[in-house]
Amino acid sequence: QSQLVESGGGLVQSGGSLRLSCASATSSFTLGYYAIAWFRQALGKDREGVSCISSNGKKTTYVDSVKGRFTVSRDRAKNEVYLEMNNVQPEDTGRYYCATSWGHCEDYALESYDYWGQGTQVTVSS
Repeated sequence: QSQLVESGGGLVQSGGSLRLSCASATSSFTLGYYAIAWFRQALGKDREGVSCISSNGKKTTYVDSVKGRFTVSRDRAKNEVYLEMNNVQPEDTGRYYCATSWGHCEDYALESYDYWGQGTQVTVSS
């Protein structure tokens, strides 16, 4: 059973917006202890890191292709992390996953992340 649950995906037109959420699957799992990263995986491609936010929220990182368009944030009171996606493009299509790490968003190496959600599908039409 996944400790994380993603939501907010869907079908959106190019140039549109989506807001993804990452929440704990159980009340006992506290996201605030971890850095949380968002990954995506397009059909037939490797999973790639998109964005990361440190446990205290003071550090955020983005892959170059989404800089200026995506914003990661967290609400410690709600125990949730968000990915605001603006001006989405067809190349943003994929299944989006959130994952936890005890690190500080140093990298997007998959082995650096411990718990994963099942993902939420984002499809951008041109």
